[in-house]
Amino acid sequence: MSSRTQRPRRATTPRRRGLEPWLYLAPALLVLAAMLAYPLYQLVLVSFYDYRQPQVSGVEPLRFVGLDNYTELFGDSEFWGVLANTIGFAAACVLATLFVGGALAVLATRLSRWVRTALFLSALAAWATPAVTGSAVWLFLFDPSLGPVNQALSGLGLEGFEGHSWTYGKWSAFGLVGAQVVWCSFPFVMVTLYAGIRAIPEEVIEAARLDGASTPRLAVGILLPMLRPAMTVVTIQSIIWDVKIFTQIYIMTSGGGIGGQNLVLNVYAYQKAFASSQYALGSAIGVITTLLLLGITVVYLRSLRRNGEGL
Repeated sequence: MSSRTQRPRRATTPRRRGLEPWLYLAPALLVLAAMLAYPLYQLVLVSFYDYRQPQVSGVEPLRFVGLDNYTELFGDSEFWGVLANTIGFAAACVLATLFVGGALAVLATRLSRWVRTALFLSALAAWATPAVTGSAVWLFLFDPSLGPVNQALSGLGLEGFEGHSWTYGKWSAFGLVGAQVVWCSFPFVMVTLYAGIRAIPEEVIEAARLDGASTPRLAVGILLPMLRPAMTVVTIQSIIWDVKIFTQIYIMTSGGGIGGQNLVLNVYAYQKAFASSQYALGSAIGVITTLLLLGITVVYLRSLRRNGEGL
């Protein structure tokens, strides 16, 4: 028998167990509060004031206007056009990104090691390319006079593409920017879904094949349900990236296209705040964009939870 008597361990109270997760989360919450909550508070606060160049210069005092900035936005037909552009462009980019990334993830499982490594390196190079650089490269590729794409199409006998400007028309400009966005976004989807596919036990797939499941049935009935947690992550991430797109639209369409035909919310907010010095209107657009993203994410997660899925 030991000469020293061990102290009985103190029982953990329910209150302490309830506080324990918050103690672990406290450092991250403090960083988020400093980096996100306070700037968001300032953004919302500015949107309730008449805050333009005279107020910035101190010539006129700040004036509280309540919801006037939001009322002005909601009564402006241009705002609704920009909002429709943003939602339509983001939806098309998200669907295309998921399709390309998912297809290449499935393809990667069937390739040899060296070919798969080359595919991943190429994809990661696209992912690592800064948005400014990628936009400039794509603009050069589709340049009306010097771009190799127009020269190749003209060489094939398609004379309509000789000197064709891809950024002049609204839809061709959105298509070109969307292709660039998908090009730099699909690697994240591909890598995430590839990891999810590799985590599925081989026994499950072999059992389905022994039961006579065809490849489409295997993909829809077995692989897709087991990949839904990963699909949720990449879908939400893609929605956030594509709704708040700025760099590609601003560079490739010279600030929103001819007459603002390619404006999206982030570029619209930038123009209002810094080109027109209507900082409060720009802040109001920023608040609306944030609420839109939160709303889409919550609706998507709730729909998954109703179906018994979720993260």
